[in-house]
Amino acid sequence: MSDAADLTAPITFERQPDAYAHWNLKIDGYTASLSMNVSPSGGLLGEYELKLNSYDIGVDIELADAVRRIRFEHPDVKVVVIDSALEGVFCAGANIRMLADASHSHKVNFCKFTNETRLEIEEASASSGLRFLAAINGACSGGGYELAMACDHLLLVDDRSSSVSLPEVPLLGVLPGTGGLTRLTDKRHVRRDHADVFATKSEGIQGAEAVEWKLVDEVAAPTMFDDAVAARVEALAATSDRVDDGSAVVLEPLSRFVGENTLSYHFVNATLDRTRRVVDLTVSVTDAVEWPLIAARELDDLLCHLRFNEPQLGTITLRSSGDAADAIAHSDRLLTGDDHLTRETALLWKRVLSRLELTARSLIALVEPGSCFVGVLAEVLLAADRSYMLEGIFEDDDDPLPAATMQLTAASLGSLPMANGITRLTSRFWGSPDDLAAAQAAVGESIDAARARQLGLVTSAPDDLDWDDEVRLAVEERASFSPDALTAMEANHRFAGPETMATKIFARLSAWQNWVFIRPNASGPDGALRKYGTGTRPTFDHTRT
Repeated sequence: MSDAADLTAPITFERQPDAYAHWNLKIDGYTASLSMNVSPSGGLLGEYELKLNSYDIGVDIELADAVRRIRFEHPDVKVVVIDSALEGVFCAGANIRMLADASHSHKVNFCKFTNETRLEIEEASASSGLRFLAAINGACSGGGYELAMACDHLLLVDDRSSSVSLPEVPLLGVLPGTGGLTRLTDKRHVRRDHADVFATKSEGIQGAEAVEWKLVDEVAAPTMFDDAVAARVEALAATSDRVDDGSAVVLEPLSRFVGENTLSYHFVNATLDRTRRVVDLTVSVTDAVEWPLIAARELDDLLCHLRFNEPQLGTITLRSSGDAADAIAHSDRLLTGDDHLTRETALLWKRVLSRLELTARSLIALVEPGSCFVGVLAEVLLAADRSYMLEGIFEDDDDPLPAATMQLTAASLGSLPMANGITRLTSRFWGSPDDLAAAQAAVGESIDAARARQLGLVTSAPDDLDWDDEVRLAVEERASFSPDALTAMEANHRFAGPETMATKIFARLSAWQNWVFIRPNASGPDGALRKYGTGTRPTFDHTRT
C-alpha cells in the first residue's frame, strides 16, 4: 500500500475467540492465559510477513477483543498472563514492512488504537480488579515491550539473550508509537538519563540491569521461569476483588448493516455525506435493559470504522433520540449497580467516550426536539467541540415535537472522567469555579435552550428561523479548513486542565508521531522505515527543527 492509497477493503473490529489467528486464549480457574502466536501469513493489509510475533492492526484487534471478553464473560478470572507461544521471542513489535507501506492516516490511527487497547488493560487493573502479568519469555522489543509495560508486573526470563528494548529511535527514525516513552517515565518511573540510554540502545537491556533500571519488576532463570510465573499469579490474584456474581454476559456479534452511505446498528445509526465530508450520527435510547451495553459497543465499533475506513469524513454531527426517563434510568443503574456486568458496562462507556474525544474528527452536537442528551448521552454532548440547541420548536412541522431539553445527572459528576482525569464539566469550565458550580447545581434539572445557554452548556441556541443556516455554516466552515490544523487545534482544546499519562500520549506524543511519521527521515525513499532490513543504511537530513 502506498501513502496515497486507501484500504481496498474495510477493516472490521469484531472478532470471535474460536477464529483468532494470532492469539491463544485459555481460561483455567481464575487465570486466563493469553499467548501471542502470530500467524506469519495473517497480515491484514498487504504483502508482508508477520515474523517473530510482529503485529499489525489485525493482531491488536484480536487482543482488544480478548481483553474485553475476559472482562465481561469471565468474572471469575482474576489474573491474565500474557506470554508468547514462540520459542525465544515474546514480541518483535509493530511490523516494519506494514509501517513502511501503510498510508499516513493508517499509521497514526494504528498507533491510537494500539494505545487505547493498552489503556483498557490498565483501566481493567485499576477499576475491574483484573491483574495482568507480562511473562516475557523471550526477546521483547518496541510495541511488544509497550504491551508488557501496560501490565501490572513484568517478569523477564534471565537467559543471557532475552532483553527488553525500544529501538524505534536508533533503528527506524520514529518514536515508540503507543506510549512507550511516556510509560517509561510516568508509569515505570525510570530515571530520565536511564530512559535516554535505553531508548537509544537498539539491543536493549537484559537481566539484573533491567530490574535495577525499573524496566522490569523481576527476572527468573529459564529453569525457574514457570515456577516464578505461578508464584506471581498467586500473589496478584490475592489483590483482586473480582467475583462471579452470575451477571456475566456473552458478547454476541453486533447487528450491523453497512450500506453505500449508511451504517446501521440497533441503537446507533450514521449517514455518510461524502460530498460535504460529514457523518450524521444518532444514538437512540430505549427502555431495553440491554441498551447500555449494546449501545456502547455499537458506538465504539462505529468510531473505529470511521477512523480507519472513512478518513475523508472530517466532521461528525452528534444527535440523539428517545425518552429522558429511559436515559435517566439507565444512567442511574450504571452508577449505583454493584454487580459485575454493571461495573464493566459503566467502564465501557468511559472508554467509548474517551475514544470519541480522541478521534481526529470535528464533533458538533445538535440538540433538537426529540433529542435525548440525558445521563451518559449528556456526556456525548459535552464531548463535542461545539453544540447547537434549538430554542423553541420547528414551526413548519405538521405535528411539532415539544421543545428540546437536556439533563445532567450524576454521570456528569465524576464517574465518567476524561483522559485528563477530570469531568467534562470541570474541563469545560476550567478556571471558572462559579460557572462550574452553577452547572453542577443544575444536575437533575430539565434544561431548555435558554437555560442551557445561560449555564454555558451549549455554544449557541438559535431559533427556528436561524437554525438551518447556522448549523449549515458551521459545518461548511469546518470543511473549508485544513484537516491537519483542525486535528491539532481540537486536541489542544479538548483537554483543558491537568495532564495525565493518557493526555501526554495522545495530545503530545501522538502529535509528534504524526509529524515524525511523515518526515523523509522516516518515510522517504531513503528513510529508516524504508531501509530497515535491506542491509542499506538510511540517509538522514541532519537539520534540527
